[in-house]
Formats: sequence, structure tokens, C-alpha cells
Amino acid sequence: MLTKVYGSAVFGIDATTIVIEVNIDKGIGYHLVGLPDNAIKESNFRIAASLQNNGYKVPGKKITINMAPADLRKEGSAYDLPIALGILAASKQIKAEHLSEYIIMGELSLDGGVQAIKGALPIAIKAREEGFKGLIVPKANANEAAIVKDVEVFGVSSIQEVINFFDKALSIEPTVIDTRAEFYKHQQELEVDFYDVKGQEGIKRCMEIAAAGGHNIILIGPPGSGKTMLAKRLPTILPPMTLKEALETTKIHSVVGKVSNLGLLYQRPFRSPHHTISDVALVGGGTYPQPGEISLSHNGVLFLDELPEFKRSVLEVLRQPLEDREVTISRARFTITYPSSFMLVASMNPSPSGYFYDPDAPISSSPAEIQRYLGKISGPLLDRIDIHIEVTPVPFEKLSEDRKGEGSVEIRNRVIAAREIQTQRFQETTQVHYNAQMGKKQIQAYCQLDASSLSLLKQAMDRLKLSARAYDRILKVSRTIADLSNIENIQSEHIAEAIQYRSLDREGWLA
Repeated sequence: MLTKVYGSAVFGIDATTIVIEVNIDKGIGYHLVGLPDNAIKESNFRIAASLQNNGYKVPGKKITINMAPADLRKEGSAYDLPIALGILAASKQIKAEHLSEYIIMGELSLDGGVQAIKGALPIAIKAREEGFKGLIVPKANANEAAIVKDVEVFGVSSIQEVINFFDKALSIEPTVIDTRAEFYKHQQELEVDFYDVKGQEGIKRCMEIAAAGGHNIILIGPPGSGKTMLAKRLPTILPPMTLKEALETTKIHSVVGKVSNLGLLYQRPFRSPHHTISDVALVGGGTYPQPGEISLSHNGVLFLDELPEFKRSVLEVLRQPLEDREVTISRARFTITYPSSFMLVASMNPSPSGYFYDPDAPISSSPAEIQRYLGKISGPLLDRIDIHIEVTPVPFEKLSEDRKGEGSVEIRNRVIAAREIQTQRFQETTQVHYNAQMGKKQIQAYCQLDASSLSLLKQAMDRLKLSARAYDRILKVSRTIADLSNIENIQSEHIAEAIQYRSLDREGWLA
């Protein structure tokens, strides 16, 4: 007897429906075809044990299982449940009349338990698109899949529950989530806050500017000056994610199985990979391509601590995603594109010893060592970082103060107001949404300077030996500073402040 069960495969951040055809005929054998990987080939052992432990059996006949389309590579253990149900239905151990109305996915334990899977959200989206009545997934993935409306999601914990469901012996209530209500409820929760930061008012101002214009930023300072603490609080002052952004970000995290029990991601992601990370782990890829840290930080912040300690090859793969805001991974049979629109926040010590031209420093480095250390950051990568700021240690008097600094909510309100100005400014441009994305055309249109501002910028370029790449960056940052003040035209004080944020372009830092 032939039975069809429907599953799903995830490629990139989208799903494709897989038809699992199970045919049982005279003879002896177990044949699994349709480009399955090793995890799927081993499923017969898990299926046999789980069925036996629940009072069922794999029939001793010729079993042929085809996973269509047969030319599409399938991977993972999530096909255990649909294959097992197909065997039971084809051998008439369970009823199969409603089996084809559902997408079914789940990994089986030997006792029949159903384990969590990856990619439940894109699978649910595809099930709705193709008109399936419902989706049967592990209970651990039910909240994630239930984000999608107009498709019933049933979370199960064992194969026996699924069997009883199709035999009408058990009624399972579909998981229902009010996505919008939950989204706005959890969006206001902040785990960290800028009021924890004592002193560093100038650096907090700089972080506010970076958030308001979407500018990439690098923090340069000795150990213990607060670089990591400041970076971790940057997402709290970025504008809240829209529901569309949250869904897109959750899809990426769903593919790698990093979605929490809440289902939807409510806060902007903050990713901080170790400096020993490989280029594949950062940008994504592998034999079966998966998103890397770059894509996992989509719509959020990618923090690279101790930037010069990263391998040169790893840092260079950042250049294209920073420019194009997406990552394309090509293989012989297919090409996958992952979105990667993120803010880059990097930190570094000013020298190998951690100190720079400090007479009180416990360890000093020679000029050659300092230049070699700073030279690990290539010019093209630095060219994509708009703001460089020196972070100095906080004095004891500031640390011991009882007074709290300005909180994230107040700063975020100013950032949101500045972003709204930019949204109106670039409403006719699909490629530009905030100041950091401006090209030459937008800079010429929206960064006009009066005579005094132009003169100030020229003096700074000459006296501070600023590189040519600093010119556009200063204009972009000054545009954001003006937006924070709700001033239409860039003024000389905006240029003066922006000039301060190009430390690594000054003579004596990088050649």
C-alpha cells in the first residue's frame, strides 16, 4: 500500500515542502531514497525502537521510502516522525485519511518522545502558503510556529499523541498566540540599561549618535575602561524592532535552532563572537550552509571585542556584508542569500600592552609594536567604520557616585526622533534608510556646508592629517548630529563634534 506524508526542508531562511512516499509490498528490505543525509539514513533504527516501545512494529516486508523532490538534498533527524507515521499508515496500523492535510516534523527518541527541530517558523510560513490545514511539530517548537496566523499548530510530546490524534482518540488543542500583543508586551523589557554606566558621558553621547544614524563604531581604550559594558547597552537605545523586522530576524535564528520558548525575538540581537572564530562561522556556510554570526546579528549589533586579535582573513570577509547588507553563499547545486543588516561595534586596546603613550602604564610597548598591532586592521575595513572614539578609564570619584546616569529610555526617545527625520528624508529611496547608508548622491544633497563649516573641515583635514576617507564619514556623522538637534542644515559645531570621532585617521595612529 502507498501512503503520502508531508514534511518540509529549510534552505536559507525559506522552506520547501517535501513529499514522503511510503510503499509497502511483498518481499524483504528497507530502501530510503531521495538524497537523504546520514541522519535520515539512520532513522530506521530510531523509528523501529520507538514503534516497538509503543506497541507498534515495522512490518517485515519490502519498504520503499521516497523523499520528493528526489534531486533536493535532505538533512537532519526531523523526518523521523513523518516517516514513522507513513510506515504505520501504509501498513494499516493507523488511519490515514487526514494525514495529507498536515505538515509533520519531529525527531524521535527511542521511547517515542518527540524532540525539538530547527526551522519551525519558515516551515509554518510555507505550510500556510501551500494551504495545509495544520502543522504538527514538537511541543518545544509550538510557540515559534504559532507566530504564523491562519494555520493550526499542534505541539506534541510523543508519537503516541500523534497516532491518537489521527485515530480520533485524542483531541489536541492548537497553540494560539496573540503575536502583536506579546510582541509589544515583551518589547519594553530591558535586561541592561545605560544608567548603569557611571561617567563616560562623552562616550554615551557618541553611542547615541551611532545609534541615531546607524553608524558603525570602534572604541579604543585600555583594559577596564568600560568598552564592553558600553557596547552591550547599545541595543537598548536603538529604535525598537518592527514586527516585520522581528519576524525576519526570528526566521534566521529559527534555522539554527536558537529561538527561545517565547517564539518571537522581541529585542534586537546582540552577537559577540570570540576572536578565535573562523571565517565560515562568522559569515556562514559549511557543507550544508547555515547562517553565521553576521546574519544572526541581522537588525541588531555585531560586537567584535579586541578587533586586532581576529584573524586577518576573518575581518576581510566583513567588508562585503557591511556594504551590501546581505551574504551570498554559493555551492555547485544552489545559491543561498542570508540578510545581514547590522551595526558593527568593535573595540580594541591602543597597543599590545593595552596602553598608549601613558607614563603611568604598568607595561609599555615600542612604537614598532604599536604600529604592527594597529596595522592588523586594514584600511578598507576601517573605511566602513564611521566613528572612532577613545575611551578613557573612569576616575574613582565617578565610580563611587550614588547618582545614576541617564537611562536607555530617555536616550532611545531622542534616537527614535532622529530616525523619524531620516525616514522622511529618504522615503523616496529604497536603498537608503538612515544616514550611515548614504552614498555620494545623498551626501551632496543633504550634507551641504556653509562657508564657516567648510573652512573648519578644511583646517581639520590639514592640521590633524586626516585621511581622505575621513571626509565623507565626517559629513555623515555631522548630518546625524544635526538630526539629533532637529536642525535642518549642518552647522560648524556639528562638524567640530564629528571631527573628534575620527581618532584612527589621525597621524600617529594608522599610516
